[in-house]
Amino acid sequence: MESTVTVLRELRGAQKSAKGVSLYSRYVNRPAGRIFAAVAFRLRMTPNQVTSVSAAFTFAALASVALARPTWGLAVLVYLGLAVGFALDSADGQLARLTGRGGPDGEWLDHVVDCAKMILVHTVVLISFHRYFALPADGWLLLPLGFLFVAVLTFCAGLLREQLGRAAARSGPAGDAGPRQAVSRLRAVALLPADYGVFCLVFLLLGDETAFRIGYAVLAAVHALFLVAFLVKWFRELKALRAD
Repeated sequence: MESTVTVLRELRGAQKSAKGVSLYSRYVNRPAGRIFAAVAFRLRMTPNQVTSVSAAFTFAALASVALARPTWGLAVLVYLGLAVGFALDSADGQLARLTGRGGPDGEWLDHVVDCAKMILVHTVVLISFHRYFALPADGWLLLPLGFLFVAVLTFCAGLLREQLGRAAARSGPAGDAGPRQAVSRLRAVALLPADYGVFCLVFLLLGDETAFRIGYAVLAAVHALFLVAFLVKWFRELKALRAD
C-alpha cells in the first residue's frame, strides 16, 4: 500500500481549481482536508464514509449549541467540531478524485449534508437565543431566521448558477465553457467573510452572550451584502451565456 507521503503528494495533484475560493479554504481547509483524505485512504474508507463522519462531527457540535448552556469550554468544543467537520467535507471530494470512486450518489450526499448543515447552524442559534440568552429585545430572535434566509437563498442560487452554466456550456460550441479567469489573490481575500470556515470562528465567542450576538449579527449583515453581489453577478453571467 502507498505511503502516506506518497498519497499526500498525489492528493496535491487532485485539487479543485482555486478560482473563487477564499484564502481560508485554499490555505487552511483544503490542506487539512488533504491530511484527512490521506488517513481515510490508508484506512480504506470510501468518500461517502468520509462524508458521514463529517456530518457526525458537524451535527454533534450543532446539537450541543441547542442543548447546552453556552460556556467558553463549549465554545471551543463547538468550533473544533465544526472546523473538523468542514475539513472532512473537503476530504471526501479529494478522496473521490484520488481513487476515482466519486459519482452522482456521492455528490448528492455531499450536497444533502451541506444543506442540512446550513439550515441547522442557524436553527440551533435561534434555539440557544431563546433558551439561554438574556436578549435585549425579542426582535433578536428574528436574526437567525434572517441569516437562514440569506444562507438558503445563496446556496440554492449558487447551485442553480452552476448547473445552468454547465447546461449552457454543453449546448454551446464544443468545449466552450466561457472565458477562463485567473485566480485572484484580492478576490480570495475579499471572499473571506463569506467562507463557512471563517463563519465558524464566531462560535469561539459563545462564552460571552454579547460578543457572540454582535459577532453573529455582523456576519449576518456581511452575508446579506454578499448575497446581493452574488445574485447580480450570477444573473449577468447567465444572461451573457444566453446572448452567446
